[in-house]
Amino acid sequence: MPGPEFTSVFDAFAASAVAAPHAPFLCVPARADRPQLDLSYGEVAARVDSLRTRYAAAGYGAGHRVALLLSNDPVFFDHYLALNALGCSIVPVNPDYRHDEMAYQMAHSRADLGVAVTARVADLMRAGAERTPPLPVIDSAKPPARFPEPTTRAGSWQPGIKAECSLMYTSGTTGRPKACILTNRYYLEAGGWYRDLGGLAAIRPGRDRVYNPLPLYHMNAQAVTATMVMLTGTCLIIPDRFSPSRWWREIAETAATIIHYLGVVPPLLLNQPPSPADRAHSVRFGIGAGVEPQLHAPFEERFGFPLVEIWGMTETGRILAVTGEPRHVDTRAFGTPRSGLEARVVDADDREVPRGTDGELVVRWGGAEGARHGFFSGYLDNDAATAEAWRNGWFHTGDTVRQDASGMLYFVDRSKNMIRRAGENIAAAEVEAVLQSAPWVAQVAILPCPDEVRESEVLACIVVRPGETADHALALQLHGWAAARLAYYKAPGWVLFLDTLPTTGTQKIQKHQIFSSTEDPRARTGIHDLRALKKRP
Repeated sequence: MPGPEFTSVFDAFAASAVAAPHAPFLCVPARADRPQLDLSYGEVAARVDSLRTRYAAAGYGAGHRVALLLSNDPVFFDHYLALNALGCSIVPVNPDYRHDEMAYQMAHSRADLGVAVTARVADLMRAGAERTPPLPVIDSAKPPARFPEPTTRAGSWQPGIKAECSLMYTSGTTGRPKACILTNRYYLEAGGWYRDLGGLAAIRPGRDRVYNPLPLYHMNAQAVTATMVMLTGTCLIIPDRFSPSRWWREIAETAATIIHYLGVVPPLLLNQPPSPADRAHSVRFGIGAGVEPQLHAPFEERFGFPLVEIWGMTETGRILAVTGEPRHVDTRAFGTPRSGLEARVVDADDREVPRGTDGELVVRWGGAEGARHGFFSGYLDNDAATAEAWRNGWFHTGDTVRQDASGMLYFVDRSKNMIRRAGENIAAAEVEAVLQSAPWVAQVAILPCPDEVRESEVLACIVVRPGETADHALALQLHGWAAARLAYYKAPGWVLFLDTLPTTGTQKIQKHQIFSSTEDPRARTGIHDLRALKKRP
């Protein structure tokens, strides 16, 4: 794990920059409108130092938060590392968020400043104007000579290992996303854990080049991967997004040796026509989650490298992984407890279930530092949710798993109120709240629907108000209503109108009774397929 000499992410970065200033740190693949961009540790250090000086001159320091609505671009690291050096926390914002989502996040986080890509500056300003005081916003491409000053003074304490590094919002099961407080210790532990996985996922310090197409507002790319890269003096390759048609060209041109994936990636790559590019690369292994068991072996055989399956959450930081043989590629195996990270499979009363029995995965740190060591520090302004997640001294993941006699853990399903679509966690309650506010809707239930490409798709089961016509035109209106208020991926991809929804005596909708356990909702007569409308703006 990371040594005590590092008390912040910036310290880890600075150490690599001093040790090897000319070593590559960030690489942005070439596109039709630009050549490949390569930045060394020394070059990024100079950019960070310039921004750090400007933030400090404006009064930013310990206790301040800055929202970053930025794309997958080196500019994200310029601001992130400059702020971390001063003891500030960042609030990463999903660039696909719409007004209501951003307004909630800016009010809840109490951010002192917003930094946005040019195309979203006005949007973030409008969202920030709904709170008191209004949020000042600067354009990342054209920052002012002097940054707006924060309305509160920086704290007098010395930033360190326990200081908040980021406030990362993660979808919950109760509607609005919860804000995870993540410290420098969390980041350093997460990056060090990845660095030390070993086996098939052994990292070569100063040599590896990690291609991660996941967004920088997620913990995978930003907290786990980027911190590992800084700790090992390796290079992070940051494409703007995943593209199956550009994948192998970018992998070859950037000389990637490690790739990250989500479950949506393998089938889309396998669907591409065979080509010499399939093996014209230097990839040693892929690391990710969600590859379908029936595709795991065919992928490795065709492309020539192993896929290392992992499990992790924003709250946990550290990941479990299958890094040695046998890897059980025909299953959803994701690792065994190791190195102090303990795991149990329990029933609804937190009693451990027999091996081979489905139950909820609960985890904790087993060392002398305490059960919560290296985990998130809690949910901002939500002590009740934090306590509930940590009941009986274990963090409750909400994931259903089973464990075999050897200790290997196998993923079964996600929490019933979560929908996992192409790597995004979608809270059904959040989508339900938006659709329930539509003037045509009497009742709504949001469920996951099978999807061969994106793991799951959002299905809206709707009971319309009296006098409304439940037809395709209304389905389109409902999709538009949701898409105007939520990120595009949260809007329903399927809409099914029903006369009634099954409820309990207290009128709680019983989602499990809407479809039988063997029924594919897509086969229902009258269901409306709106997936083609779900496009990134």
